[in-house]
Amino acid sequence: MELFNYFRSSASYRVRIALALKGLDFEYRSVHLQKNEQMSESYAAVSASRLVPLLRDGEYSLTQSIAIIEYLEETHPQPPLLPQGAVERARVRALAFDIACEIHPLNNLRVLRYLVGPMKVSDEDKNRWYRHWVETGLEVVERQLAGAPAVFCHGESPTLADCVLVPQIFNAQRFDCRLDHVPNVMRVFDACMKIDAFEKTRPEACPDAT
Repeated sequence: MELFNYFRSSASYRVRIALALKGLDFEYRSVHLQKNEQMSESYAAVSASRLVPLLRDGEYSLTQSIAIIEYLEETHPQPPLLPQGAVERARVRALAFDIACEIHPLNNLRVLRYLVGPMKVSDEDKNRWYRHWVETGLEVVERQLAGAPAVFCHGESPTLADCVLVPQIFNAQRFDCRLDHVPNVMRVFDACMKIDAFEKTRPEACPDAT
C-alpha cells in the first residue's frame, strides 16, 4: 500500500493512525500542500480532487479519510475500529463526523487561504475564525463524551472516532485554541497518545515534517 499524504494534514494523520493500529505497512508518499504539490499534473493523474490523503492498494486508489479507514476496517478487520452493535457503530461514526464534517471543513487549508486571499481577511481574524469553530465544535464532542464516559471515545480500545479526534487536537494546539473547557476530550486525547500507533504517526514524526 502507498499513502499519499502531508504531515500536517489532519485527514492524513487519521489514516496513518488507522494503518498503525491495524499493523499495516505502507509506503509514505509526500504531497506538500504548502508547496502546492497537490496541484501538479502528476498528482492530478492520481487524484481527481487533488486532495490528501489518497491510499493506493494494488490497482485501487481510494480517497476521503473516513472512506479509507472504513475500507481498511472491511479488508483488515482486526483489531476492529468499529464496535459490534448497530447503535454503537452509529455512535462512533457520529462522533467522527462531528469532527470530520462539522469542524474540519471550515478550517482546512483551502478555506484559510480563501479567507486571507480573495476575502482579504487579516491573519488575526483568520485565526479567530479557526479558534471559534474548533472550540465550539469540540464542545459538542465534549458533551457526548461526558454522557458516556470511557477510556477512549467509545469503550476500552481506540475506534474510528479516536482516529479523527487526535489530529483535530493537534491542530487546535497549533492554533492556540482554548481546550480547558473540554476535559473529557483531553482525557481521551491523553489516553490515545500513550499508544504507539498515535504517537509514532504524529506530524513531527513524518519524513516530510519541516
